[in-house]
Amino acid sequence: MKYEKKIKIFVNGQKYQCSKSITLLNLLSYLNYQPSLLVIEYNKIICNSNDWKKVYLTMNDQIEIVTIVGGG
Repeated sequence: MKYEKKIKIFVNGQKYQCSKSITLLNLLSYLNYQPSLLVIEYNKIICNSNDWKKVYLTMNDQIEIVTIVGGG
């Protein structure tokens, strides 16, 4: 049986375990977020949405997900 290493990350302050080979975009999809309506802070830096598929999560990453809401 193949063993895949798990890492610990924090999303909006909550601890999660995930695969070492997951991207930020994969994580957002797994958590059922609509990417076009988000701003992501990755380790205290705003991450451009064009980079989400290139950013691979690592141990103890801190991700803050802010949902944009329209209104009047």
